[in-house]
Amino acid sequence: FDAVKANILDTVKAARYYSESKKHKVKLAEVRSFTDKINFKIRVEPDIEEMVKIGLESDKIIRDKKRIIKSTVSIHHDEFHKYFTNSEGSKITQNFADVMANLTATAHYSGLTESVNTTEGGRGGLEMITGKNDMLDVSKSISEKADALLDAKTVKEEKATVVMNPDFVALLAHEILGHPSEADRVLGREMAWAGGAWWAGKLGTKIGSSELNVIDDPTIPSSLGWYKYDDEGVPATKKILVEDGNLSSHMQSRETASQFDTVPNSSMRATGYSFMPLVRMACTCIAPGNWNPDEMIKDVKNGFLICNMKIPSIDMMRYNWSISCQYAQKIENGELGELLRDVIVMGNSPEFFESIDARGKDFTVRPIANCGKGDPMQIMRMGNGGPHIRGKSIVKSVAT
Repeated sequence: FDAVKANILDTVKAARYYSESKKHKVKLAEVRSFTDKINFKIRVEPDIEEMVKIGLESDKIIRDKKRIIKSTVSIHHDEFHKYFTNSEGSKITQNFADVMANLTATAHYSGLTESVNTTEGGRGGLEMITGKNDMLDVSKSISEKADALLDAKTVKEEKATVVMNPDFVALLAHEILGHPSEADRVLGREMAWAGGAWWAGKLGTKIGSSELNVIDDPTIPSSLGWYKYDDEGVPATKKILVEDGNLSSHMQSRETASQFDTVPNSSMRATGYSFMPLVRMACTCIAPGNWNPDEMIKDVKNGFLICNMKIPSIDMMRYNWSISCQYAQKIENGELGELLRDVIVMGNSPEFFESIDARGKDFTVRPIANCGKGDPMQIMRMGNGGPHIRGKSIVKSVAT
């Protein structure tokens, strides 16, 4: 006990010293203090035997296709108990659990190997992998798709109309909308791993078409970014980042909010107690629109349906980017055609945002389990997603 007390006193002394000697004083926006305890609901308690049973059955389903050479299935359940207190009187406890599954189907034939993978789950209990996105149904889907990709064709490079499905939109929203909306990135203060923001200084200006509407919402139930308070004790709120193509706000901490002369908006999170909280997206998504996804496709004479996230490559300012998809389909005269493999979508942010002319009525949030930011690195969980969207970009094959 004496050693712990001595370490605490040393820490306080060090903090006071560095605070007094710091040239640029930190100013925090004022917020209310709260005393609260939240137990997030779990409908079906995770059971290790049931999880093993589901995992083995999923593996069996994936391996059903003859050309599948490898199946990878992992399921995990994590419990979190977070207590926040500060010198302003807040005392907040949040208890929650995550259940997630990672699945990969790898097919091989005649020198060609193709893989399809997915992450399912969210904040909750076993219902996160047995409900809407049932693991067994997903296992069959990725096995069939990996097998079919062995017979798929590649594409020639062209600039074309693209319809992106929600899973691909999730990575797009994460990389070129979420990260550059984090205020520390906008200020150029935290550029490790994920860079800055090309739209720094453009608040209130038009950065895309009127069909571009972007939110960040930590109040969406079951998302991996679902919480009631952030790690500064600020109540969770939905943020409108882009409205009708106009850049309207950023994700703010108490410190950055003071610099932007605005209010903090529940965007500070830390991986654990030993890390300093960073401005982090919670659930950044493109908002749904008015189109039926099938009608979006029928309206395309020549283009591509782009499906499921794969690997992103983005410059430091989130301006130029290329993102590969797991598979695509050719669209000709409003009809879906042949399956395509090894497809990359390329563009620059302002040009692509301006080209968006349709958003689907559908809306899906996908789990993102391993977003890295900071130095030392902090891995954070969050949600990203949206509806089907339509725009224009360069489409090419990985091999060309």
